[in-house]
Amino acid sequence: MKKKFKLDTNLVRGGLTRSNFKETSEAIFLNSGFVYDSAEQAEAIFLGKKKGFQYSRYANPTVEMFEKRLALLDGSEACFATASGMAAVFGSMMCQLKAGDHVVSASALFGSCRYILNDILPKFGIEVSFIDGKNIKEWNKSIQKNTKIFFFESPSNPCLEIIDIKQVCNLAKKNKITTIVDNIFASPVLQQPVKFGADVVIYSGTKHIDGQGRAMGGAVCSTNEFKENILKPFLRHTGPCISPFNAWVLLKSLETIKIRVLSQSDNALQIARFLEKHKKIKQVYYPGLKSFPQYALAKKQQSAGGTMIAFKVKGGKKDAFKIINKLNIFDISNNLGDSKSLVTHPTTTTHKVLGEEARLSLGITPNLIRLSIGLEDINDLKEDLANSLK
Repeated sequence: MKKKFKLDTNLVRGGLTRSNFKETSEAIFLNSGFVYDSAEQAEAIFLGKKKGFQYSRYANPTVEMFEKRLALLDGSEACFATASGMAAVFGSMMCQLKAGDHVVSASALFGSCRYILNDILPKFGIEVSFIDGKNIKEWNKSIQKNTKIFFFESPSNPCLEIIDIKQVCNLAKKNKITTIVDNIFASPVLQQPVKFGADVVIYSGTKHIDGQGRAMGGAVCSTNEFKENILKPFLRHTGPCISPFNAWVLLKSLETIKIRVLSQSDNALQIARFLEKHKKIKQVYYPGLKSFPQYALAKKQQSAGGTMIAFKVKGGKKDAFKIINKLNIFDISNNLGDSKSLVTHPTTTTHKVLGEEARLSLGITPNLIRLSIGLEDINDLKEDLANSLK
């Protein structure tokens, strides 16, 4: 869009490109390829001398609209959509790493992210150091001459560990290190890491962006220079492209993401307060609670506490399972950010791949339950939890 509009307008109209048919809603271009007026035009487009679409693995009109709109929401210069959030994580790293490079990562990670760093990257001769991301001294101490990337989630999955984004990014810039922030838990509605100095921001479109459990997708937000010169060549030729249909679903979902996430966050805060007072709950993890150890930092970085809650019940795995199984409204699912409230047991699902020792070091114990709060009536959700806790 030529004029600079405010966020709510950009969420509805950002990146909009109408075809010659002048459709109201954004069009879905489900074609795989494109035609040219002449061989000369095709040559010019492939040489980059003229703008034009070549192949949907490279770029697509529907995908481009989604990318432009998400970049406006994230506050980044550019965006590249991928087939999934994990494709975005892997692509954002591998596009700039080679054998002999070094990566520093916070230990508190989603299971698949941890698997990439711990199991896949070392196979390519890339060294990875895991640290306590909350401690800036550990970031500083872990820097080597060959360190290329800082990677972390904030808030982390599932215990919502908060990392001081600005502090870590400032350290990275001093040492010419690229910072990649996984912003999936907070969503671009509640937190824009680029404002704190992040170079690259990762999203899973499958979570809050879709928010209705329909489509897979991911995105890498960055500067134009990073996208065009480093990321795009890698993703274009390795092929983790998003389906134009999925991109259209995510594009349309961006129109309502702010309304959904803010409402879900309001519900989550009330649920967290309810759980905190319950006699059968040992501990509640929620950035919006004043009792949360990093409450001040979360308030500084996020506009709300978010849609995710983790809590520990008094007892063990058996007690956690009993509570989960008695829930009526909450669906048992490892997804998150959905308009429907979801519950999962991280030890046996999302973080099973970490192994017991790694899980316990991160506080992921058998009595830990993770909630993704949806858009249902708050009193119904409270009643459902109260009944299950009986």
